[in-house]
Amino acid sequence: MAGLYLHIPFCKQACHYCDFHFSTSLGLKSRLVDAIVQEIELRHNYLGASTTLETIYFGGGTPSLLTALELSQIFNAINRHFSVEATAEITLEANPDDLNAVKLEELRQAGINRLSIGLQSFYEPHLRLMNRAHTAEESTTAVRRAQNAGFENISIDLIYGVPAPGHHIWEADLANAFALGVPHVSAYALTIEPGTAFGHRLQKGTFRAAPDEFVATQFEMLLVAMRAHGYEQYEISNFCQPGRESRHNGNYWLGVPYLGLGPSAHSYDGHNRQFTLANNQQYVAAVLERGEVPVTVDTLTATDRANEYLLTTLRTARGCDLAHLRTHHGLDLPATRAAYLAELQASGWAHIYNETLILTDAGKLLADHITLELFQTTD
Repeated sequence: MAGLYLHIPFCKQACHYCDFHFSTSLGLKSRLVDAIVQEIELRHNYLGASTTLETIYFGGGTPSLLTALELSQIFNAINRHFSVEATAEITLEANPDDLNAVKLEELRQAGINRLSIGLQSFYEPHLRLMNRAHTAEESTTAVRRAQNAGFENISIDLIYGVPAPGHHIWEADLANAFALGVPHVSAYALTIEPGTAFGHRLQKGTFRAAPDEFVATQFEMLLVAMRAHGYEQYEISNFCQPGRESRHNGNYWLGVPYLGLGPSAHSYDGHNRQFTLANNQQYVAAVLERGEVPVTVDTLTATDRANEYLLTTLRTARGCDLAHLRTHHGLDLPATRAAYLAELQASGWAHIYNETLILTDAGKLLADHITLELFQTTD
């Protein structure tokens, strides 16, 4: 069991919050697709000679900018070198403004069976503030059009914590999302990252982030609304109707190996991680001209693996299996951090059931802090 991730680093325009690797210049797109096809040739044995792919995920960037021919090139290469499960989950991230009837038919014909649509908001001023390329009307129209085209397995992205005088915009965004009836919703707090347009404006004093209390209130509103509409929070930022989790994301949090293709992509073989160079021109030149993939190998120590297990599992509804952590990673938290675990429970931030540490709603707001506190610092 394994996954394949393909990073498509192109966008029509730069969202003001985004710090992922991308370019708004599309001139190199066809050559980069050629390079990804060649990278499949070069690295298809990374996960083992007889690996079967359970998930394929096109992320970015904006993968919906790929043409039918480019998608065909990539899928032909995947099918030449991998065995793909008949029921594999094949996801493509898309912007609403790309999803016209022709594009949707191309995606369906290519084999895409799950769409992750970056709506972010149904409120026009917030879309303009974030420099999104689509309109509020397209947020709804794109999802309805995809459903009518036969895509039932749809996830939408929303962003909360956008500065506003109150919470009525967020309430309306949630109501609009539920009206669409999609099986999966990913919701993220607006984070101001250095190097982004928002980051630069924050430094200049021309943008002010929402207060922490405002963001926390909207997160709590999100949890209440999701439960009221029958969605399960299976990871801090991800919600689904029963049984509709993202298999690709779920496998990542469980530590299932995956191969990442394209500039800035990450890979994990079950032991170590690899990071591909985040430079489109240098990536293309290395792969197509020299026949090599510019990757950096991150050799994980026993401490690294224990900490990664903590980091990923504490974000999920399943929680962190303390017995597994002890048996497989040599970290016995009940023995070494008994006082802190007791503090977490007394504060109402976590529960321990059958040797599984699970964060409460209050604890999820502090997930990063709690995880860092539990991290092991030495081998």
